[in-house]
Amino acid sequence: MHASVGDRLIVHGHVVGQGDRKGQIIEVRGENGTPPFFVRFDDGHEELVYPGPDAVVQPAEPE
Repeated sequence: MHASVGDRLIVHGHVVGQGDRKGQIIEVRGENGTPPFFVRFDDGHEELVYPGPDAVVQPAEPE
């Protein structure tokens, strides 16, 4: 998995009724765009994320 600052990280819910967690990647700490990513989620929470197979990177919209 590769990402750039500004991309969106979507982590799919694990149980029925649990929504997806969505956030913006504000820092890429791995080499060449690899995890871990520092993410600011839509609820304002920030955390260091090592995404698993339930996560998807959505590229940022070009400006």
